[in-house]
Amino acid sequence: MELPRFSEDGLLPPGDYELSMEELKGSMLVEGSEEGYPNWDSGWRMKLVENLEVMVGQLRRVGITEIYVDGSFVEDKDHPNDIDGYFECDVVEFATGNLQRELNGLDPHKVWTWNPASRKPYRNQTKRQLPMWHRYRVELYPHYPRLLSGIRDQFGNNLPFPSAFRLSRREYKPKGIVKIVEEGGQSL
Repeated sequence: MELPRFSEDGLLPPGDYELSMEELKGSMLVEGSEEGYPNWDSGWRMKLVENLEVMVGQLRRVGITEIYVDGSFVEDKDHPNDIDGYFECDVVEFATGNLQRELNGLDPHKVWTWNPASRKPYRNQTKRQLPMWHRYRVELYPHYPRLLSGIRDQFGNNLPFPSAFRLSRREYKPKGIVKIVEEGGQSL
């Protein structure tokens, strides 16, 4: 799938764009575009996608099929800080800790946790990040029906991940999101 150009606001236009990991690597989100972003950090963006690929592989191995990525990575920011995203999962698997155990059984760094106590600041920054961010510079959050993200809209309403991740946090404008699919464009 060919991604559209960034909007005037520097956002991926609203929509869900299905890309395989290989398509993502070759997309304008990594390579840049003809519009000319002279400081586009393709090398850094490729490193983020390679890290994402590790985590997506682990999610797939435990049966997770609906994986979405966004954040400043899908904006015209030359050097995004990270990749943010969410995945759909079974509430029971999450609530019992089975999902976290299975994922940590696959990850040599045991980064799969969303416990607020696991957050640590990075260097001289005040924002505290999850272990997965420190290792991969990727944060993927579980989502199941009725789960709120902690991200608020311009009116202060707590949003579920599907809504929160389709709005820019600066101006609350709608933006696009990338759905990771199998090679050949098939949903997982």
